[in-house]
Amino acid sequence: MELFDNHKKLFSAAALFFIGLTILVAILPAWRNQYNNAPLPNATPMSEDAIKGKEVFISNGCVACHTQQVRNIAMDKVWGERPSIAADYAGIHRQSIWVNTATLMGTERTGPDLTNIGLRQPSKEWNLVHLYNPRIVVKESVMPAYSWLFEIKEQPAKNDVVVNVPDAFLYGRKGKVVATPKALQLVAYLESLKQTKLPDGSPSPDFLYKQQVAASEAKTGTSTGATVLNGETLYTANCQSCHQANGEGLPGAFPALKGSKVVLDDNAALMVNIIMNGYTGREKEGFGPMPAVGTNNNLSADEIAAIMNHEKTSWGNNAKTVTADEVKKLVDLAKASATENK
Repeated sequence: MELFDNHKKLFSAAALFFIGLTILVAILPAWRNQYNNAPLPNATPMSEDAIKGKEVFISNGCVACHTQQVRNIAMDKVWGERPSIAADYAGIHRQSIWVNTATLMGTERTGPDLTNIGLRQPSKEWNLVHLYNPRIVVKESVMPAYSWLFEIKEQPAKNDVVVNVPDAFLYGRKGKVVATPKALQLVAYLESLKQTKLPDGSPSPDFLYKQQVAASEAKTGTSTGATVLNGETLYTANCQSCHQANGEGLPGAFPALKGSKVVLDDNAALMVNIIMNGYTGREKEGFGPMPAVGTNNNLSADEIAAIMNHEKTSWGNNAKTVTADEVKKLVDLAKASATENK
């Protein structure tokens, strides 16, 4: 055939076939998927700083240790209110015309999942200290220190963001630790990672493989909740990163619970309100605002009571403990107070 004898016609035919097949098999389906999978209606666009922080996140290889996907299995429920869906990632676009879209879902969790980290740990102060040296807040952390995102200044400028780093982690250097723009942008990106609520009426995917209740409990109708709700374990998961395992906090960054007047007070109303709604009353002392841990992490009254009782009876504290029923009433009051203040 003449087509096979004429290399120009053969090459042109092969090129046209390849281009047509690429459009049909790759480009058109991808365009259709992009059109069909729009971001959720309640999704909040990232700020300019958060977009730049995403580039810092990518360039430093954070995706190697952190995922951004809540799988539909019960063990992932700690990372988000619901399993992730395609629409959660519809707003992720190419970084530039020359740089392809970064895959941020990840494949390994050497560190915790970050899907909802903007709600679980929204404190800018904590994130900056953690980035400078993770061992300051989590002694066992294997995360590398990103100290190159900070500067040491003897006289910080008026607009500098000073990070309260304990002297032991300055290793003899004099001055104050100041966050660079890249550090602040990275924190802005982390704070933007919040799982978007589904539109009203939309069914939420279920978490599968939930832990089954023991057969003996099912028969008797009893519950071993006292065993499951271990106050120390819940404290470790929700509070320890700031207030530390010894309850002493970090001087100048996070207040101590050991000997705290709020913790030792027999009237638990203020303590519950702080857990549910957060607290900004000690910013003048240099402490950052406390996030609404109870609300952000969807803690039940039983879980909050277990955490409070651990704090009230640990590190030399000897305060009156609370019951789940007492906490439930105070939680309702705290929610009502938050609604009135909006």
